[in-house]
Amino acid sequence: MEDGTPVGLSVGIADADNAPSSSSAASTRKRKSDVLRVAKPNKKKKAKVSRPPRVGYTVEQGEDMLLIISNTNQYDNIWRPNAKGRKKKKILKGKSKVTPAKKKNKVLPKSKATKKPLINKGELEPTLQHHQEEGFDSWGHSLPVEVLVNIFKMVVHQDGAVPFLCRVAKVCHLWNAAAASPALWRSVSVGYCWLEPGKTHLPKTELKIRHTVSWLAQNRFSQLRDFSLNHWKNNVDHVVEVVSQSCPHLRSLKLSYCTGVTEKAFQSLSGSCQSLDSINVQYSEIQVEGLVTFLESYGSQIRQILFTHGPRNDRLLTAISRGCCPELQLLEINTKLDSGYCQLPICIQALQNGCPKLQTFRMLNVIPMPKMTRNGSGSTSGFPLLEELCMATTAVSFMTDQDLTKIVYNSPKLRVLDLRGCSRITATGLSSLPCEELECLYWGLYFSSNVTVSLSKKGIHLLTQKWSGTLQELDLANQLFSEEDMEIAMGHLAQRTGANPLRSLNLTGTKVTTPALRLVIGQSTALNYLNLSSCRYLPRGLKKLYRGQEEIHQLLDKLE
Repeated sequence: MEDGTPVGLSVGIADADNAPSSSSAASTRKRKSDVLRVAKPNKKKKAKVSRPPRVGYTVEQGEDMLLIISNTNQYDNIWRPNAKGRKKKKILKGKSKVTPAKKKNKVLPKSKATKKPLINKGELEPTLQHHQEEGFDSWGHSLPVEVLVNIFKMVVHQDGAVPFLCRVAKVCHLWNAAAASPALWRSVSVGYCWLEPGKTHLPKTELKIRHTVSWLAQNRFSQLRDFSLNHWKNNVDHVVEVVSQSCPHLRSLKLSYCTGVTEKAFQSLSGSCQSLDSINVQYSEIQVEGLVTFLESYGSQIRQILFTHGPRNDRLLTAISRGCCPELQLLEINTKLDSGYCQLPICIQALQNGCPKLQTFRMLNVIPMPKMTRNGSGSTSGFPLLEELCMATTAVSFMTDQDLTKIVYNSPKLRVLDLRGCSRITATGLSSLPCEELECLYWGLYFSSNVTVSLSKKGIHLLTQKWSGTLQELDLANQLFSEEDMEIAMGHLAQRTGANPLRSLNLTGTKVTTPALRLVIGQSTALNYLNLSSCRYLPRGLKKLYRGQEEIHQLLDKLE
């Protein structure tokens, strides 16, 4: 044109005002997207936090309490992601899948070759400053180790060392160091091992179990005193051998409900454990010959023996009666609950001569069958140091006053006498015993359904009159003494001058009356257990169990 204005520019402006072109539409969409982008702000990426590396050991927790602790090098990178968490590589179409053999032989260039990540030595020692910079709570890292050990000691005293110490060792380096204190591992009890009793383990699991026990014995049991192994069906010999070799201060060994205990286990104890003085093999299947051989050689250091009566265990009692354990202070023989009628031949005279320092003698659910020595000599000094005698049974008992007198005729220090189920013992025979300061008398009758209760008895007041000043616990359950005898007996208990020491009174199934009960409760200020179940001579609503002095005081108010 004449004014020199470019034609293309004027046309372009006119088009922009009237009909938008494709480029202008794109710019419009771009402006809309910018508006949406402003309305919805971008998510900020989280800053990477450099966490301290994990400790250089692994722990696998089992079903109950035994844990795997792998003793690995602290500079090895053992923390690798699980196979389930790894991302699978996508296979492109048209390309064949690389077989493992070909993939193994494939050589990558140096620029693309993957390098194994390494952990620096400095990263394995996180400091307090590092945690403060990253915002972690640092109270646990500034806490003295001695304080943690004292806290752990309280928990160990209540719940045991395993698995508590194995679990807290995974918290941090400080807790791991505190849990490794040998003072916390003086008493250890190990129970079920991963699987239920009776089930077999795989070979790899068996190897883990052996390595675990060996690691614990070498790194934690240097001051072990008491060790208990429960419900183990395999590897018992290996555990006893490892513990005996690594624990020179071992004093007590308990094998409960274990099987497969052979002579090898007791041979390992003979050469290493010079301080061992207590053996408990109750409810375990052991090779009796091995234990007898051990006692014949090292029985002079044994103070306590506890075992369950079995077909061959009478040989063990015979060896003890021969005098292989002259320092024995505690002897306990029990039976399994489903064993039924169980008789045990025993020569009391020989046992008294072989164990003159015996202080506690217990026979639970065992029917002793007295026998005489071969030479016929019945002279013995008795048990002059005996403090506790237990002949309790839930089955029939053949013990008489004469048999009881042979056991305790020279036991003036007797404090506890448990004769539950001994229906042939009389009150007259008990009153003639030489012990003058008896504190606990358990004489209740607990029979099964096919055993009849004995007939009415007399003379219970002779016992309360003799021991009224010392009795702290009295059990007369189902003893059918007359109402007059019970009133006189309760009167003797109430006539105690000074503080009455009676704490527990079991009168289940007796003929105690309301006046007699009112008298003994009113004078027994320390009484905190009273059982009046099935007392048919008491009013309704009172025949039940009372625990605590508050409930007993409420009963006294009702009686008055």
